[in-house]
Amino acid sequence: MMLTLFSGMAVNVMAAESRPFYPGETLKYKLRWEFVAAGEATLKILPYKMVSGESACHFVMTAQTNAFVDAFYKVRDRIDAYADRGMTRSLLYRKNQKEGRHKRDITVRFDWQNRKAQYTNSGKAKPPVALMPGTFDPLSAFYFTRMADLRENAVIERPVTDGKKTITGKVRVLRRETITVTGGTFDTYLLEPDIEAVGGVFEKSRDARLHVWVTADHRRIPVRVKSKVAVGSFVGELVSVTEGQAPNSKHIEE
Repeated sequence: MMLTLFSGMAVNVMAAESRPFYPGETLKYKLRWEFVAAGEATLKILPYKMVSGESACHFVMTAQTNAFVDAFYKVRDRIDAYADRGMTRSLLYRKNQKEGRHKRDITVRFDWQNRKAQYTNSGKAKPPVALMPGTFDPLSAFYFTRMADLRENAVIERPVTDGKKTITGKVRVLRRETITVTGGTFDTYLLEPDIEAVGGVFEKSRDARLHVWVTADHRRIPVRVKSKVAVGSFVGELVSVTEGQAPNSKHIEE
């Protein structure tokens, strides 16, 4: 089993055969901007893929606003994140971001031989940044968090990079609470990731805070996400779940 930091102590992270997620998992969300229906978002796990000669997990997040919100702040985002199949580090990160007048086509390549990450935006490169052992991109880091043994008042730490800087990312488990969303009523843990230093999905405000409610069972499914962004507060609530399948012959590399 892998180990991570949990309130300063080493604790177990689920082994591959008992993970809370597998290829085929699809989570669909309704987005709300303040009190207005704003669009939809999806989290998917695609079949394993070969990246840089390694078998990789492939995580995809998409978000788009509806016709009403498009009129003044159109969002069309897609993130593709690839982590090694053992979930020990990231291998590749791509973000195609269209939010209002902001457009980015970002790629972050992880060079583990030289311990560097290379960021490019529309082909324009920034100086590479150093990687700490076990560094994840922002999306893969979330899936890694789902593997942790969550407890109230715990802190999960892991190196994270968006290609422009590498930090020790922290996720605080604030409390356990029961919430009701479109997809049902769930016993959850409320998580607060530290997003101040790395780029997220939406253009965020300086005083942004991100809260994520995940189920308290072994699946750790995110059922509500709330983020303060440049144009107000976005809330995503779970609508439907398609379960993934444990590794077998159907989940060979593409």
